[in-house]
Amino acid sequence: MKTVSLVHKTEELANKTVVFDFEGTLLRSASLFPYFMLVAFEAGGLLRSLVLFVSYPLVWLVGEDQLGLKIMVFLTLFGIKKDTFRIGSAVLPKFFLENMGWEGFEAIMRCNKKVASSKLPRAMVEGFLKDYLGVEGVIARDIKSFKGYFLGLFEEKKENNTPTHIYDEATAGNDNTISITGSHIEYIDQELFPYFKKVCLMLSSEERRNWHVLPKERYPKPLIFHDGRLAFRPTPASSLAFFMWLPLGLFLSICRFTFGTALPFNLSAPVLAFSGTRTTLSRPQNPLSLVQNEENQKGMLYVCNHRTLLDPLYIAYVLDKPLSAVTYSLSRFNELVAPIRTIRLTRDRERDRETMDKLLSLGNLVVCPEGTTCREPYLLRFSPLFAELTDDIVPVAVDVKVSMFYGTTASGHKCLDPFFHFMNPNPTYFIKILDRVPLSETCLGGGRSRIEVANFVQREIGNALGFACTSLTRKDKYMILAGNEGVNEGPCHNCK
Repeated sequence: MKTVSLVHKTEELANKTVVFDFEGTLLRSASLFPYFMLVAFEAGGLLRSLVLFVSYPLVWLVGEDQLGLKIMVFLTLFGIKKDTFRIGSAVLPKFFLENMGWEGFEAIMRCNKKVASSKLPRAMVEGFLKDYLGVEGVIARDIKSFKGYFLGLFEEKKENNTPTHIYDEATAGNDNTISITGSHIEYIDQELFPYFKKVCLMLSSEERRNWHVLPKERYPKPLIFHDGRLAFRPTPASSLAFFMWLPLGLFLSICRFTFGTALPFNLSAPVLAFSGTRTTLSRPQNPLSLVQNEENQKGMLYVCNHRTLLDPLYIAYVLDKPLSAVTYSLSRFNELVAPIRTIRLTRDRERDRETMDKLLSLGNLVVCPEGTTCREPYLLRFSPLFAELTDDIVPVAVDVKVSMFYGTTASGHKCLDPFFHFMNPNPTYFIKILDRVPLSETCLGGGRSRIEVANFVQREIGNALGFACTSLTRKDKYMILAGNEGVNEGPCHNCK
């Protein structure tokens, strides 16, 4: 068995079949606590995450490798429903990628076929390893369950779903097979190990921390969708800061929400700014582009991308104009407290078109044709119903920056979205009002198809924000994150 540097073996790994230890080979920090903390908070709630955090000194004393790992597994997964557990594919991939070392990733991705071993439970890691790294097999332990609920205990033996052709190549003495391990070689499948050419990489934690962070443009596939409320990696230190901030954050959130919905913008804006919220507004250089066509008897139609539930509210505030917003399965609570008029849609194209047309005849209207929120710098497909309604279309580019909580969710309680957004220390909204769509690019005045108009508006907003345009839809998002079509989804608008 040889002990060498992974960086020096990059060329040798090309076109090989490799078995590797996921935590010890790819992650800059091999500590497992942040991932269990994420699962505890997202799947079990605040109390469970607090219990896990309080237990960390014990985990640190006994070590995360054996007894400490079992403690974290039990506290995190005991009593969690097995069938609906999607944290491993919906939440954790973002944090795995952000902790991944560029050097280790480049070496592993050179390999032709990959089998990964992990100390984490299979339910937490298998989806990421297969979807993002393209591994053909995952060697990891399952969690015992009873009547559909996790018991928080490891199965006695690791489950190995490695395809048989990998074994066939290894047992045939194929020289293209190689095995890479970190310092915890006991976690690699011992039955598979003897048939491989072994290279033991004793990588220290300090060496891995010195690796470069994997750039987003080098991700094996774009990270467009992810779920969960926490926007930061909950290490022990950041978790301590999180629990210390929580009481003040909750108080601030209630105050911000109350003032923002109860007071007019000219009064609420300074109060919100004093509390730490930030709003940046950019208007077009030619203000005449926002002047409504006198021949048009309808109001102005503002079309924006969708970042949070608060998008229409912020647009109404910065424009200082009365606006209506069409909504799609908005929670009753948020609909009742909304300071602007909200109208519920039905998913019936003709009925929704009549509703929106009527609202435009009464005044200005704001719509979010993506139909759901997207956190990353991507725009989902713009549904084209809005393009048929009027020629007075103003694109509005919206972006949001948060540091602690996401104000959106695919599987949680949507009525809490505004509260989570306002619990951030300094939630920031960027709003850029663009020039009105040229008459030549509209349906009624320019003879364009509604799809062409929708694509034009999407491109304009994408260019203004530096976001990539996609053809993905609300259905795609919910199938990935929640395993359903998002029929109970709550943000702004879904045009047919």
